[in-house]
Amino acid sequence: MSHLLVVMGVSGSGKSTVGAALSQRLRVPFADADDLHPEANVAKMARGEALDDSDRWPWLQEVGRWLADRAAAGTGGVMSCSALKRSYRDQLRHHAPETTFVLLEGGRDIIERRQASRPGHFMPPSLLTSQFSTLEPLEPDEDGVVLEVDQGVDAIVQAYVDTMERRSS
Repeated sequence: MSHLLVVMGVSGSGKSTVGAALSQRLRVPFADADDLHPEANVAKMARGEALDDSDRWPWLQEVGRWLADRAAAGTGGVMSCSALKRSYRDQLRHHAPETTFVLLEGGRDIIERRQASRPGHFMPPSLLTSQFSTLEPLEPDEDGVVLEVDQGVDAIVQAYVDTMERRSS
């Protein structure tokens, strides 16, 4: 079975760490959408300015192409990507309809603690309010699973695997 996943959530939720662990567990390629941002986006966020949709669309196109390429190759893959709005997830599904979303959910206090332990990351903690206000939870018609981040990475990965096994039986 070829898995095609987007591990999503606000900055500091653990997308990259969980995404990398899921890709290892599922034996599929991993990519971090942060690495696909154009320099202008990174500079804007580093200045403490939130991206707007016109900043995000070209970036989402790149993320979508990566997913579509993995789907076409039959390798599957895991991408960490904030994918905060339904419209962003729809854009990714436009490229790769079989994508499953894994929303890493946690309270603001947990996320703030996690962000504080990431010195030098281009996304300053000041943008966390913007991220939480932008986040649109997965809707019932979206293929996805919501996992709480208040547990270790191995437990989160196992929770995903357990959920998928229950769904397939």
